[in-house]
Amino acid sequence: NCFNKVGLDHVLLVRIASTAVACVMLGGNFEEVRNAVSHAFIDGGALRTYRHAPNTGSRKSWAAGDASSRGVNLALKALSGEMGYPSALSAAFWGFEDVKMKGQKLTIPQEFGSYVMENVLFKISFPAEFHAQTAVECAIKLHNEVKNRLDEIEKIIITTQESGHRIINKVGPLANPADRDHCIQYMVAVPLVYGELKAEHYEDSIAQDSRIDALRDKMVVEVDDRYTREYLESDKRSIANAVQIFYKDGSKSQKVEVEYPIGHKRRRDEGIPVLIEKFKRNIALKLSPKKCAAINEICANQKALESTPFHAFSNLFWLG
Repeated sequence: NCFNKVGLDHVLLVRIASTAVACVMLGGNFEEVRNAVSHAFIDGGALRTYRHAPNTGSRKSWAAGDASSRGVNLALKALSGEMGYPSALSAAFWGFEDVKMKGQKLTIPQEFGSYVMENVLFKISFPAEFHAQTAVECAIKLHNEVKNRLDEIEKIIITTQESGHRIINKVGPLANPADRDHCIQYMVAVPLVYGELKAEHYEDSIAQDSRIDALRDKMVVEVDDRYTREYLESDKRSIANAVQIFYKDGSKSQKVEVEYPIGHKRRRDEGIPVLIEKFKRNIALKLSPKKCAAINEICANQKALESTPFHAFSNLFWLG
């Protein structure tokens, strides 16, 4: 069910899932959950307008949270006795499939279960749109080679998946930080120049560095059919990218390829320690050393964490 191909944002799945799970957690029975989910589909779907040029903006940072809150709201309505709509999906002309999917029927390609949680993709090392995470890794590996040869570069080829090409292949002016972190060329150019990619690199002060757009102008984005195929295979879900530099003197760099980002299930042994350090580093920016120590201690002990009342745990994050 490729919602973005019909212009819809995938956060509609967040709303649908949040509706169902919240309804169960709040004590809903089968009928109430079904009623709630019918409302989630009737709400249609947010347009992807805010994720793509010329309208890319900061809404993409809060869209999923908004969808989750809507799910809780719909669950509460169903629990209060609000009726459901049996053919919310299939009703001719008025149903979700005819209105939003251009008549295409929704499919369930696999059983519902814990697949999503087991295969969750963590954004660990880079604040970058996920289709470009491995491209950033490639660029960082090339940084030392190119940092003093930027003016000698003739062409840069980025090889990506079809979805990456469709979603974040972006040329021309970039209006704001949200626009830049959905541009694979920008996310490759910055680490080629700086050797890293952090949130501040999307701000105007860095974007004004003329070297970034100069490199973007030399980039060609190509699609690899294998990358596209293995991105969709449920036992792989690779998010492969490759970057290669071609110089004016006819020489070229190695074609650096990374198939799985550090936040991928296949790199858990490598990624989890880095994820834990990111967590510790970020709570330390906002909370006292005492609270940080308490949070880190309880999170390191699964049995203690699961037996802790939610309010007691959440109170540790209170800034007051």
